[in-house]
Formats: sequence, C-alpha cells, structure tokens
Amino acid sequence: MTGTVNGDPFKEEEPMTAAPMLDRTDWTVDKVSKLPEDLHYELIDGRLVLTPAAMPIHQSIGIDIALALRANRPDDVIVTTDQSVQIDFRNEPRPDVVAIRKEGASRTPVYSADVRLAVEIISPSSKSSDRKDKLKLYAYGGIPHYWIIDPLAERISVTQYVLGLGGSYHYELQVDKLWTMDQPWETTLDLPAWTRERDELRELARPDFE
Repeated sequence: MTGTVNGDPFKEEEPMTAAPMLDRTDWTVDKVSKLPEDLHYELIDGRLVLTPAAMPIHQSIGIDIALALRANRPDDVIVTTDQSVQIDFRNEPRPDVVAIRKEGASRTPVYSADVRLAVEIISPSSKSSDRKDKLKLYAYGGIPHYWIIDPLAERISVTQYVLGLGGSYHYELQVDKLWTMDQPWETTLDLPAWTRERDELRELARPDFE
C-alpha cells in the first residue's frame, strides 16, 4: 500500500516575523514558553518586549553585583543573572540580577514569591520602564527589595527600594559612592569603580569598523 503525503514535507514554514509578535497584547507565560529558547524577551502586560544585547559595561556591572551579593548571601538563597521572573500569567520580566530562595530555584521562570531581590541596570531603551513600570510590577509581585543601577548618569548610582506593608515600594536611598547596603543582607558596592571603568571604556573606544 502506497502512502500519500499532503503538501510538501520539505517545505520550510514561513518564519514568524517580529512585527506581528510585538503587536499582540494577548501573550501569556504559557504562550511565550513555546517561543524559541534563544529569543531574549520580557513579557509586560501581555505584550512581548524583545530586549537588545546589553553593552559590555552593563554586563560587567551585573557580574560585579552578583559577586558582591554572593559574598554574604544566606545559605537558603542563590544569586543569578538575567533570570525570568513570573509575576502573573501576563507578566514575565527578566531582571539583570536576582536573588532567589533555593527552594524555588529549580524552574524557569521563577515565581516572584521566591525572589528576595531584583536588580535592573538601566539602558537607553529601559530608562522609563525600569523606573516606573517595573517599580510597580515588582511591588505587585511582592518582591521585598528592588535596586536600580543607573550607568547613564554622570556618576553611576544605585537607588534602593524596600517593599512596605501597603504593598508599595518605599524609597530608601540613592548613592554614587562606595557603599555597604544592609538590606536584604550586607553587601558592598563600589560605585566609583564602575564609573571609572565606564569612563575608561569611553576614552579607549575606537570608531566602528566600516
């Protein structure tokens, strides 16, 4: 018996282009889990947000923060970078640095209830989102601590927020010097060193190749 095949089995499917993906507002955590694994995205209010590759100074600061947090972290916490966090079924942001309870760290995205600290490092495309949208989103997700690092300022700074009893973040401090945080645990950040490194990279930068 000879079988039949409907259509061309070797015909490649048309790739999904970015435009219709980004225009949709009905994305959910379940739906985005079926997207290609190498697609770097965040899910904000049902909208898929594709995030560009970060600058080296951005990545360098993220590594330094993760190492600083690991120095004195509690035994029940793991610190990682670029980790998706599920707030609800329509929101899955991806903070630059995350401190997670180990009991909830065997999945991705991790649940916001297991996140003790979220850190966002501002980029030109995320200035408004990190300071406004994600401030509300992480508070809604019940994340106790939120730090915003600003490498675009004249001197790189960190702004610290702590979740209050009413479910909103309370502004704690903003510093641009060598500083030891006492929340969520003792952590020393060398902000002047980051500023020097950023300025050095700018001075050494050569023109782009043609």
